[in-house]
Amino acid sequence: MTDHPPLAGCVPAFGRHRTYPPRQGWLLKVHTAVQDDPLVFRHPDAPVVLGVGFSMVASMRFWAGAFGLVEEDAAGSGAVTPTARGHWLLDEASADPYLEHPASLWLLHWWLLSGAPCSVPAWYYLFARAGLSTFTRAELRTHVRGAAERTGWKAPADDTVGRDIACIATMYAPQVASPDQPRAGLEDVLTNQFRDLDLLSTAAPGEHHRGDRSHVLSLNRGAGRLAPAAVLAYACLDHAARRCASAPGSIAVSRLANEPGSPGRVLLIDTRSLHSALERAARRYPALSVVESAAGEALLAYSAPPAELADEVLAAAYRRAEGPGDC
Repeated sequence: MTDHPPLAGCVPAFGRHRTYPPRQGWLLKVHTAVQDDPLVFRHPDAPVVLGVGFSMVASMRFWAGAFGLVEEDAAGSGAVTPTARGHWLLDEASADPYLEHPASLWLLHWWLLSGAPCSVPAWYYLFARAGLSTFTRAELRTHVRGAAERTGWKAPADDTVGRDIACIATMYAPQVASPDQPRAGLEDVLTNQFRDLDLLSTAAPGEHHRGDRSHVLSLNRGAGRLAPAAVLAYACLDHAARRCASAPGSIAVSRLANEPGSPGRVLLIDTRSLHSALERAARRYPALSVVESAAGEALLAYSAPPAELADEVLAAAYRRAEGPGDC
């Protein structure tokens, strides 16, 4: 059987973030601006409207689209409008316009990697496909270029992939302390909000990774055990809706934990921990259950269409606004 191309389902383009990770407040700024004027990005005063430097405007537009919060007019008019997802999360008095809920960054991370298509192939390869643990930036760059070639794309330039990896590190890894700056500064906080997920960290160089430790990265496998159970259940139902039938049914927990692009891979949670989280979620939502097949395999069963049930689980979790252990 031919292996599924590693970047299938991704946009064949790298470096479209213009070196900027998503900064705190950007998504809400874009959401508000495009509701006032869907053509805001075509106007020369867009930096003034958005309150950022000229070079950041395209990056803001990219990230809002990559998270699935806005969509562009298919006719090519240049108009950008919020999606239903964007309205649900970011409207005034909606779910969480200031991204204060403990579930929101986990949810955004899932949306970023599960996009159809995914706009960040380097991110997708690292979190959803590679199975890497500790690696240098140079090693990851080689892996990403190889994945692009195996997918049938032209290999991206080293520098372009390097900028993607630098952006990933800035976005997710806590910044390395130094004698001159032992704590994160304001700029680090603004550009590094996803660090709270603890998915990625810098690693002290070992025998085979000598040099600046900021160039050695480590995926914190098991970090997803801290993700709210409702987000994990939502992601599993969302994945089931994409990979299985849209009608009520079931899906193996092992698939949800281990197959490429699955919640277990993207959110860095192992099969046993995911099974436990889904059991906790099932106690809150009658249409969900974790059952055992005739062959003894654990299944997530859902008695309603999984896409509809996913939205219900998420909406209920935000209404309760409980802590990360109970959500």
